[in-house]
Amino acid sequence: MFNTLKKLLCFLALTAVTSAISAAEKDTTFVATGNPIVSYKYLGDPAAMVYDGTVYIYAGHDECPAPEQYYLMNEWCILSTKDMKTFTEHAYTFKAKEFKWAKGEAWASQVIERNGKFYWYVTVEHATIPGKSIGVAVADSPTGPFKDARGSALITNDMTTQYTSIPWDDIDPTVFIDDDGQAYLFWGNTQCYYAKLKENMIELDGPIMPINLPRYTEAPWIHKHGEWYYLSFASEFPEKLCYAMSKNINGPWEYKGILNELAGNSNTNHQAIIEFKGKTYFIYHNGSINPHGCGFRRAVCADLLEYNPDGTIKRIQMTTEGVFK
Repeated sequence: MFNTLKKLLCFLALTAVTSAISAAEKDTTFVATGNPIVSYKYLGDPAAMVYDGTVYIYAGHDECPAPEQYYLMNEWCILSTKDMKTFTEHAYTFKAKEFKWAKGEAWASQVIERNGKFYWYVTVEHATIPGKSIGVAVADSPTGPFKDARGSALITNDMTTQYTSIPWDDIDPTVFIDDDGQAYLFWGNTQCYYAKLKENMIELDGPIMPINLPRYTEAPWIHKHGEWYYLSFASEFPEKLCYAMSKNINGPWEYKGILNELAGNSNTNHQAIIEFKGKTYFIYHNGSINPHGCGFRRAVCADLLEYNPDGTIKRIQMTTEGVFK
């Protein structure tokens, strides 16, 4: 009798574990009713892409448990939506250690499409070259699976030591393809950099050039509206978001001031700006689902962005309702 009961309990435990694993391997679909979009896990550093009538959001996973005052980030997660209401979190995640030359730390990233391929530019810690590096992965679908496109880092810390000696300046990649087809990579902490990319999207096509911006810290994002290019970025610390404008992607950039104020309960601020079905969306993170007051458990939110008649941007109003009311 005892052995039978023991076998039954083991069977039930195994069944529960198997069910949990199966559930974790399935996509999760939900309706967002306000900010943050996802409230059941911590996500930060959102980047967004519009492709074939769908918005894709790529975000780093702030994992728990972890030390209260540190990031534990091993993977990036993918969300998608066709209406900015019903979202799917895809079961597939892309892990930092899938870059064999990296030792982890899935920091900020961005995905962009070119010629039917999807390129994921990421920040990771290099295994043999001290400091942060930028890698690039490629896939045939915006939801993966992704694989290392180069077998080596695209940007390493030793490539920018003439501008700053800190080992974490080569972070937060953002990519923009201009109207003439030329692709550009922007990135940097304390110093903003940019460089042209070859059409294959995995090699630089010229020198690394610095951009001097007042109050610049990190998290550059490039977008274009009308005849204006916009370079938004995280500023100072704790971070607010500021922006600059130019009629040319190569500058000069004119600083325009604060775009988004301090994101409460988060010491960082990171943004993506996209146009989708006639509206401009400002996607960012704050600390709205973290009750413990540390800045390392973040939440992805979305609010609307609007322009003034002269092309400048109205200051973002962070709301609880978001774009879902």
